[in-house]
Amino acid sequence: MTDRTPPGHLAPHLPADLYHRLDDRTVVIVHTPPPRRRATTYAVPLAVGLAVAFGFIGLAAAALALFEFAVRTAALLGTLAGPVGIGTFLQLARPKGK
Repeated sequence: MTDRTPPGHLAPHLPADLYHRLDDRTVVIVHTPPPRRRATTYAVPLAVGLAVAFGFIGLAAAALALFEFAVRTAALLGTLAGPVGIGTFLQLARPKGK
């Protein structure tokens, strides 16, 4: 049986079966960088994220506007109703007529 260990540090990342199939042939390992991504790969998720963010901002603005309208309406009705004190609550709790 022959010793089939690679001399030195000859491509330690090659699988053993591939190395044994190559025997004494010359091997050239070329590192190719991954292909560049197109701009749409980044643009579409960015556009969707921005649309969702602007939607939430609009929803918050609408909720704040509705809350402000409700507070102003309650303040207006409170000023039109006049002063409300403890006696008013007692009169509402115990009606005079049976």
